[in-house]
Amino acid sequence: MKIVPNQIQDTNSKDLQSHQEHFDFLSNSLSKKGVNVNSIIKKLQDFQVAIPSWALGAGGTRFGRFSFFGEPSNLEQKIEDVGILHALTKTAGAVSLHIPWDIPQDYSAIKELASALDIKFDAVNSNTFQDQKNAKESYKYGSLSSTSEAVRQQAIQHNLDVINIGNKLGSKALTVWLADGSCFPGQNNFQTAFQNTQDSLKAIYQGVSDDWKLLIEYKPYEPNFYSTVIQDWGASLMLANECGEKAFTLVDLGHHLPNSNIEQIVSILQLKGKLGGFHFNDSKYGDDDLTVGSIKPYALFLIFNELVYGMENNPQNPDLAWMIDASHNVKDPLEDLIQSLEAIQEAYAKALLVNQDLLKTAQLNNDVVKCQEILQDAYRTDVRPLLSKARLERGGALSPIQAYRSLDVRNSLIKERGKNSVATGL
Repeated sequence: MKIVPNQIQDTNSKDLQSHQEHFDFLSNSLSKKGVNVNSIIKKLQDFQVAIPSWALGAGGTRFGRFSFFGEPSNLEQKIEDVGILHALTKTAGAVSLHIPWDIPQDYSAIKELASALDIKFDAVNSNTFQDQKNAKESYKYGSLSSTSEAVRQQAIQHNLDVINIGNKLGSKALTVWLADGSCFPGQNNFQTAFQNTQDSLKAIYQGVSDDWKLLIEYKPYEPNFYSTVIQDWGASLMLANECGEKAFTLVDLGHHLPNSNIEQIVSILQLKGKLGGFHFNDSKYGDDDLTVGSIKPYALFLIFNELVYGMENNPQNPDLAWMIDASHNVKDPLEDLIQSLEAIQEAYAKALLVNQDLLKTAQLNNDVVKCQEILQDAYRTDVRPLLSKARLERGGALSPIQAYRSLDVRNSLIKERGKNSVATGL
């Protein structure tokens, strides 16, 4: 299924007047405060988030999985689904592939399809947390950190193979997340596991070309519950520094212990020029992989406030790779992703409203009340008319969820693919 411009125009037509009234009111209000509304709209239009290929079907939990029917059963259909998201939101202009779940069979055809839908290939993701069919070695007790050299070499080669796949597609980054760790005290020697991981990542780094990035992800627990080799941003940063200037830390919002100050982590990494990318999701307890902004919207805004500051004041940090990493068990995956994209744009727009000069002055004067007022004034602003305007000018939907439902996308996908199609991956 492909959504064409006239379909979106038809869904927009009945809401255009109402949108314009809301936009004019907000635009006038912000302009009186000295806000450059056109500049914010342009930044929203330029902000593109990669859709993970594994999030386009029902993810499920370790207890069960419930299909939404019409799921994409191959890479071509996954890219078509990203095309649907991008047509509606105009902010999903990239896809992040997970290997070996989504290895292209025909690279030229896949690239042609993606180009026709205005989709680029973002970071490619390796997988050494599962044993693959016909693999000689098992990752049951670790991969890059394994006590077995044969296992480590297999894991290293897999990552090099993923880089090669990414090169063929035009990707410019490799994301490495390890499940390596231990479930019981004494199971692993912490220093040996960390040293093996460091040496393995260095070997992978040698396969990263000059215009690529190696993104090292961290997570405090799960699937191992006593220790994780790359357990926090400090461990990731140490490994990135050991590898070299093309290696960076990747922050996943769900990969933190409860109440971690993620905005502070983001800020320091940008200061050090080592923040490489972001995985957006939300959580109540741990790595819940819930819809972005559904649980902690103010925390998301505070994170974006630091990101915006860093993008303006930390030229030593490279452009970031923006990705969603979510799983769905009770929502239509495409609707969930639309809601996540909206939440990301909303937090970004609100952060762009923060007057950083006034905030800096208040901070220097230790005016704690003023600091809070500046942040919360931006957060309390309803920026949705700005998001709608940004989409409208690029040919997107004023209300992506409303358009998705009025166009009956899910039922159209079911008619095309049937009820028994299952997405590859988790």
